[in-house]
Amino acid sequence: MRIVTDRLTLRRPAAPDLDAVYAIHHDPRACLHNPSDLLARRQDAEHLLRRWDEHWQRHGFGYWTVLTEPGTLAASGAVAGFCGIKIVRFRDREVLNLFYRLDPAVWGAGLATEAATAVVAWAGEHLPDWPVMARIRPANIASQRVAQRAGLTRDPAQDEPGEDGPDWMYTLRWDRHP
Repeated sequence: MRIVTDRLTLRRPAAPDLDAVYAIHHDPRACLHNPSDLLARRQDAEHLLRRWDEHWQRHGFGYWTVLTEPGTLAASGAVAGFCGIKIVRFRDREVLNLFYRLDPAVWGAGLATEAATAVVAWAGEHLPDWPVMARIRPANIASQRVAQRAGLTRDPAQDEPGEDGPDWMYTLRWDRHP
């Protein structure tokens, strides 16, 4: 399963993505607002990739590998990062958690927004009754903008303490139940 945009192709993560999973999740800049996501060892990246694959096996969707198309900042076919949705339990319900983490080398070009918008559109088409949420730190202005441009809105009623500090919640279709 693939999602294709003007500048990106999103595809299911695979074993050859392991180096990119490690490089991006080992980069302190990429995990600045979520330091608990920072991977210390390559073995941690293997575990993370395995968890992503298990979600895909169970649900038929998950986090995608984001590849660049010709004309972007990176070489064509290069892994720019990861973006997708997974089922998480939030309070008393299951929801789709929107995730995006891109290589800092491609930041500022709108690729996270393009990927997140495509994923949210895919969810709207294939999982229209599922609410979508993104947990974002108050200081992560860039991530807040990505969520808003992808169609989510700030939902202070859902805010809660997170693993690395307060989580501001951005939601879409919150009134729907899977």
